[in-house]
Parts: sequence; structure tokens; C-alpha cells
Amino acid sequence: MTVKPADLLWPASTARLAIRPAVVEDLPRIFEYYRKPEVSEWLASHPADLDAFIERARQPELLACIYVVERGDIHIGDLYMGIRDAWAQKEVQAQAHATQAEIGYVIAPDYAGQGYANEAVAELLRICFEDLGLRRVTAECLAENVASWRVMEKAGMRRETVTRQASLHRSGRWLDGYGYAVLADEWRGSLVS
Repeated sequence: MTVKPADLLWPASTARLAIRPAVVEDLPRIFEYYRKPEVSEWLASHPADLDAFIERARQPELLACIYVVERGDIHIGDLYMGIRDAWAQKEVQAQAHATQAEIGYVIAPDYAGQGYANEAVAELLRICFEDLGLRRVTAECLAENVASWRVMEKAGMRRETVTRQASLHRSGRWLDGYGYAVLADEWRGSLVS
């Protein structure tokens, strides 16, 4: 039986943070920091209109992948966790169903640089591997987003791919990208080290 995020007891807690599934009422706060230049610089789109942002993000398939990061009762960021099927040959596709996740993270600029992203991502990996029983987690970023790839490396993820000028940035520049991943066995091994 596959465990789904909706089956878990929320919130998940760390020493300083609580992580819970987002609800529609969280979306205006997320929009507030997503539209800041230092955040939108690295997002797929610059959200300019609150109503359009809410209309898109409230779609059940997207909202179900967003998790709010709180310090006390203050919303300081959000996480993304999309459960995916691994690639598999047709004869074994059922065994690859919902075995991996893609993750992402944003900490509001007012709370950046305090280790919150590291703490939240570490907990998200724990949820992926211990609670959901996934076998692999991936994340991607633009190579110039140093803060993002440092979070991935601190979390024990390894750089698997480097893409050369594969992403067209809204600045008009073609940028390099990085792909990171960690397997459940690697993650468990890093806890022992």
C-alpha cells in the first residue's frame, strides 16, 4: 500500500519550524514574497497579479504539492513536493509508480540566511524517505542560484546534471542549470556518518 502525503499527520515539526499542507488562504502570503525581485529572479514566472496567481495555484493538483513553512505562527516560506513515477520499461511500470519526488523551496527574503531552508529541506527529505517510503528525490535550479544549490548540497543531494545554456531567463540570457538527486539509501547512510 502506498502512503500519500494526505495520509500523514501534519504539521511536521523541526527544532524551529512547522511544515503543513498549504490551503487557499495561504496563497496571498506566498504571492507577497514570490513577487519580490530577489525571489522571482529564480522562479519560472514573475507573478504580477494576485487573482491570476491564486486562480492557478488553487488548482487541486498544484495546491496538493505546496507546503507552508512556519516559525511559530509566522509564515516564512513554502516547499514543493511533487510525487512522480520513475521511468520504467512497460513490463515493470507498476513497480515504478510514485517512487520518487521532485522538491523545491522558497524562503521569504526577510527570513533568508538563517538556515530555515536547510532545516525545512532536511525535514522534507525525511518525510519523503521515512514517511512516504520513496526511493529517490530530485531538485533543479539555475546554476547562478548559488543559495539554492548550496541547500541541496547541505541536504546531502549530489549534483547529477549540468546543462549548458539550456534555460532562457527573462533577462534574455541563456543560463546553465544543475540537477541534484539523492537516493533513500544514500540519505540513510548520511544520517549514520
